[in-house]
Amino acid sequence: MKILMMPDSFKGSLSAKKAATILGESFQQVFPSATIELLPVGDGGEGTLDALSQTISMEERWETVSGWNSKPFPMRYMHFQDQAFFEMADLVGLPMFSEEQRRPLDILTIGLGELIIRLQEKGMKKIYIGVGGSATVDGGIGLAAGLGYRFYDKEGNLLQPNGRSLSKIVRIDETDVQELTAEIYAVTDVTNVLCGASGASFIFGPQKGLKTEEISKTDEALKQVYRLINQTLIDTPGSGAGGGLAAGIAGFAKGKIIHGIDFVLDVLDFDQRAQDADFIIVGEGRMDQQSMAGKAPVGIAKRAPAKATVLAICGSVDQELSDYEAYGISACFSIIGQPESLSEALENAEVNLRRTSLSIARLIKKVRSNCID
Repeated sequence: MKILMMPDSFKGSLSAKKAATILGESFQQVFPSATIELLPVGDGGEGTLDALSQTISMEERWETVSGWNSKPFPMRYMHFQDQAFFEMADLVGLPMFSEEQRRPLDILTIGLGELIIRLQEKGMKKIYIGVGGSATVDGGIGLAAGLGYRFYDKEGNLLQPNGRSLSKIVRIDETDVQELTAEIYAVTDVTNVLCGASGASFIFGPQKGLKTEEISKTDEALKQVYRLINQTLIDTPGSGAGGGLAAGIAGFAKGKIIHGIDFVLDVLDFDQRAQDADFIIVGEGRMDQQSMAGKAPVGIAKRAPAKATVLAICGSVDQELSDYEAYGISACFSIIGQPESLSEALENAEVNLRRTSLSIARLIKKVRSNCID
């Protein structure tokens, strides 16, 4: 029997690597002769780099760029041959800011553009940017400023390249923009468009700290800016990821928007590895309707071979979620065994995951033995 352990991170409690290790140990205990492969994953959001680095050989490096507050910031990236990978969440990740500090229209992302230029100067031919888990809504103009773009209002004043300036932009100056010869990719963890009811402002703005009265104004400001840049990006799937950073990568860096989990699965050679798999165990911190929009568990299930059984073991499961089978997941389990607070659930995640996965493994063994009998 062959089993692939492919969890995403359980945010706030377990890394994808740790979750995969626990799952592997539990199933190996019950099935000592089984072939078990640990393949922790990410879907373009924070933690994707760490997950990939567990299965492919990449060198971790650092480059000092402008931080979210303009101060020097040591930015991490991974290097493999002539390819580089980095995550916007390392510069402006939501967990870096307390709820009181969350001001998505004021945080700067200039360092992302600076890093692209530096990586190109180092000879990188392909640059992949994990777009997800950010604390910003700036439509990518911060990254653009790092590439050399300048933004002006109707009086000709140079604007700060943040979300608060979006509504004031009437002219974009490309005089200082450096030519990009590297291929740039926005690796997204969602398929949301840039603007509208399912766009960056309305769907993700509140969790980043956008005030109610700012949501529609920011949405309209993003439309206004992208009518100047490339109007088609307003409705492009995935363009709303990272507070519109994905749109910025496509519009300013002439990059491509790619689906995160498919990118990760390609890097891991998933289709080949899964050919003879009997079970594929997926998981994440919480499975809800947003998961069905292309997060890691569903992305894996969609590409799993028909003969493989896909099981999801998650931190929690939305009680209204019942259609996961239509997405290729045979059963979905929550690891929470008794009523507990969020802080308790996070603290007990390792124990709960180990207990639940061991129980599921024993159940599978019992069912399989009954079928054989």
